[in-house]
Amino acid sequence: PMPLPLTVAVLAGGAARRMGADKALLEIGGITLLDHVLAATAGLPTIVVGRHHPGVRSIPDPFPQRRGPLAGLVAALDACGGPVLLVGADQPWLRPATVRALAETAGGDLPAAPVDGGVRQVLCAVFPAAVLPEARRLLDGGRGPQAVLDAVGCRDLTPEEWGEDGRSWYSVDTPERLAEGLRRYGPPR
Repeated sequence: PMPLPLTVAVLAGGAARRMGADKALLEIGGITLLDHVLAATAGLPTIVVGRHHPGVRSIPDPFPQRRGPLAGLVAALDACGGPVLLVGADQPWLRPATVRALAETAGGDLPAAPVDGGVRQVLCAVFPAAVLPEARRLLDGGRGPQAVLDAVGCRDLTPEEWGEDGRSWYSVDTPERLAEGLRRYGPPR
């Protein structure tokens, strides 16, 4: 059988306590952070995890008692059946070229994650469907996506492979981070 295509899974659940408002619906230039992220998915199949979003395949948060990105990863892998590129709705500077470069790493048995400044960027990483059992086990133990990479291994992607300045995984979780992102990168797209 043909391998299933990669799906971009946009995490849009969570309480956004540090921001003080629903991050996904915050606007930059009249466009929500979530819509900035969706505009960068480079035409790939996309799913929004944790809320309904018009015009995009969406799934509610199936683990309301479990917060965090690993719950979203498990839900996305479960819903898609194939590999997912995990990103957050609070990453408005996500670049289509980076999405395409990361999508090209799909198809292996190992997750693939950009390494920036010595840190694996789990919210801009590709997770194959094969990690689902381990991800479920770690979710039950209250862990996060980094634990999945630690448990199953990871193909670390060099800056030459993702070819950008790190803006794609820059997340906006406080008003200060939003101001810093605008100062650093200007308005998204």
